[in-house]
Amino acid sequence: MAKSKKEIIQILATEHSLSLSEVEEIINYQFNYVADIMKEGSFESVRLPRFGKFSAKPGRIKYIQNYIDGSINDK
Repeated sequence: MAKSKKEIIQILATEHSLSLSEVEEIINYQFNYVADIMKEGSFESVRLPRFGKFSAKPGRIKYIQNYIDGSINDK
């Protein structure tokens, strides 16, 4: 069953005897890392335990990169 970010932070903090802020910092770092890898386009997929596997089709990666760069305006 899918859990919210807040629920996962609470579970991990309890399991590893860490503060909520420490776990949240770690989780935010992981998501930022995935975002950076996706921006580079140098991956097939990225798997984060407890969160899942993230991937994008090659054409979609180019579209996302163009959107980030401002080449595409969907508004």
